[in-house]
Amino acid sequence: MSADRRAPRLGIGVIGAGRVGAVLGAALRREGHALTGAYAVSDASRQRAEELLPGVPLLDVPRIVERSEMLLLAVPDDQLEDLAAGIAATGLAPGGQLVVHTSGRYGVEVLAPLERAGAVTLAMHPAMTFTGTAADLPRLVGCPMAVTARGHFLAIAQALAVEIGARPVTVPEGDRILYHAALAHAANHLVVLVDQSREALVRLGMDDPGGYLRPLLEAALDNALRQGAAALTGPVRRGDAGTVAAHLAALADLDATGGPGHARDTKATYRALARAALARSGLSAEAARRVQDVVDGADADPHAPDPEEDA
Repeated sequence: MSADRRAPRLGIGVIGAGRVGAVLGAALRREGHALTGAYAVSDASRQRAEELLPGVPLLDVPRIVERSEMLLLAVPDDQLEDLAAGIAATGLAPGGQLVVHTSGRYGVEVLAPLERAGAVTLAMHPAMTFTGTAADLPRLVGCPMAVTARGHFLAIAQALAVEIGARPVTVPEGDRILYHAALAHAANHLVVLVDQSREALVRLGMDDPGGYLRPLLEAALDNALRQGAAALTGPVRRGDAGTVAAHLAALADLDATGGPGHARDTKATYRALARAALARSGLSAEAARRVQDVVDGADADPHAPDPEEDA
């Protein structure tokens, strides 16, 4: 945030103008770096580049590599290894070039071919969900960013994170997969849970299901972030086995009669998470057994069969 804006300091090429790449490219440009080019394939990525990276030429990967002192690789995880190997195989990457990827799953080992070619390799993953719009830029301020690098190169990754306002947190190479699983489980699966609840409220005719859920979810999230499992409330926590059974019957009906677009997975999700809640509930053995029997189907409503789960 204290960059000297009198002249650009690095020529940065953005390979992957998706939601993350375009936003981080814009953040680095804002701090005085020059963007040498962006690689965008889809119409959505091209539109995003036009909005967030105005004036930056859209180029192919070899031209970006040739023009850049730093490469920002913001591509899907499953493409990263092949991309790094492909760039290294061209022989275009000069020694000393910075190569940064934004994958949460990987550390720097995935960039080994470029490291052998003389590049300085860094992994930087912001712990944030991106919309791919300018609204993401202020959200980077104070955002934790997992950084991984070899030896003294770690300081470079930390400095880049600080420069755009993020808070660098060192994550060792061997811890990256569990780190990323934790974040994906929390953020991505939260979206699924909220969407399932919205579907149920829409069935009841509510015009604004998100607005109805907001106070409850914001309070629950805040309490969970501060207290962990101690914030657990609801029928499982109270040992209300009859209420849990009624919920399962209602959700079975929801799944069975859901309209187009309904995933028909709400009852299965409820049961799986009820089991996890039960393990954290602190109930007595007898109360826990009654809830467990219902969750496992021993006391399930005979009018709400679950053939897919029993198959």
